[in-house]
Amino acid sequence: MVRVGRRSATFYPPEGATALIGDFTDWERNPIPLEGPLTLEFPEGAYVEYAFLDREGRPFPDPDNPEKAENPWWSYPRAIKLPGFRYEAPPKPQEEPKVHRHRLGERRFYVAETGPSPKATVVAQDGVAFYRTAGLHKVARALFEAGEIPPVRLVFVEPIDRNTEYRFNEAYEAEFHRVLEEVEGAYGPLNELVLVGASLGGLFSLWQAWRHPERFPKVLALSPALKAHPGGKDAYRDEEWLLARYAEARRLPRVYVEVGLLEWLLGPNRRFAALLADKKAPHAYQERPSGHNWVTWKQALAPGLRYRWAPRWAESASWCFSPSRPSRPCSPGTTPWSWR
Repeated sequence: MVRVGRRSATFYPPEGATALIGDFTDWERNPIPLEGPLTLEFPEGAYVEYAFLDREGRPFPDPDNPEKAENPWWSYPRAIKLPGFRYEAPPKPQEEPKVHRHRLGERRFYVAETGPSPKATVVAQDGVAFYRTAGLHKVARALFEAGEIPPVRLVFVEPIDRNTEYRFNEAYEAEFHRVLEEVEGAYGPLNELVLVGASLGGLFSLWQAWRHPERFPKVLALSPALKAHPGGKDAYRDEEWLLARYAEARRLPRVYVEVGLLEWLLGPNRRFAALLADKKAPHAYQERPSGHNWVTWKQALAPGLRYRWAPRWAESASWCFSPSRPSRPCSPGTTPWSWR
């Protein structure tokens, strides 16, 4: 059971629970031991996903909370909403684009087009989650119907082992490029490529943009897992490996980044936004009072696509965002995460 206050939540452990986990603990990596009710402070209007651990360290849902988190990977997270929570619902299209299924060996990928003669190709990692859970093709179609973005082709690439493939994996990189060649051969020119990814998928997208800046000039990165290092490990005390590469790069992509205030990746993403600002690279950065989850990421899709096709005057600007105000260029001297 959970009792929710204006800026806090009190968790009452059910029978057998020994620890609390959630986005705020990096889930099982840093569980909070429980000996009785536990009160935690959260931002006003926060959206929080959580679960409990049993004596064997296995996660299980709160039996007294029927609100399941919208999580395509795990079944145990439950959700609470603090007073003032607002959900920026993605726009819905009048006509839903058809999604076509394809395979390249064991690799599954899916293709949709929002209109005739697509002007760009938007490529998402974690393909099934981005079209079934997030509905990225529907958001892109709605923005096209509203005249906010041109028609685009969407490619949803599904991982086989995301934890291995998305961590600077050159074998997957080669297969990913073959998928794009298959799409181009079947559907026509890719035109400009925009990479989209969440968590490790965001890491891979940013890595590709660093390695191939001419081919991948635009990235929509949602809570990118910037703590990852080559070799499959996460660095919690060392310098972020990919940030060091971006600091050395002569050419940087145009990046839209969103991250939750409750997640363990907040610090690295703030440092990444500051790095982009220092290098005067065109980018936008937003924080939301939520965590490492699809409620956060779904709200980012429309702003991220709009930013890609923002007016030319914004090309050299950093953009600041606030839940209560529309996107706008940062004022001189304003850091990208300031909400003013």
